[in-house]
Amino acid sequence: MKLKDLIEQGFYNNNGLNCAESILYGANQVYKLGLSPDCLRLSAGFGGGMGIENVCGVVTASIMVLSHLFVKEHAHQSPEIKEINKELFEIYSKELGDFNCKQLKDKYRTEEKKCFDVVLKGAEILDYMISKETRKRERQ
Repeated sequence: MKLKDLIEQGFYNNNGLNCAESILYGANQVYKLGLSPDCLRLSAGFGGGMGIENVCGVVTASIMVLSHLFVKEHAHQSPEIKEINKELFEIYSKELGDFNCKQLKDKYRTEEKKCFDVVLKGAEILDYMISKETRKRERQ
């Protein structure tokens, strides 16, 4: 199962989670990250663009997941995380037109669906990024 599949099955709408929590909690389940409830709770303040409609919570949670999977211990030991993040932002901007919460909400959010479309597309992008980086590392 992919994260996109979990989101499509109602994970975002049925659990009372914000956008960032939905990505981190969902990725923890799908990718078997083994994150504790305390670790998962770290994503709470990133929903709604950190509560101030800045960088989308889906993006920040995706960075958390990518860091968990592809950083050895510290960022300085894994400088490739910068390139992974750069690509994430580029894809997000290309696919959704922006990575800023305010602009995304103006374009995609509805009262009925909330930010479902953004969370779903973000899950798809994260699935792609994880698959691509995993294949790349397997070839090395």
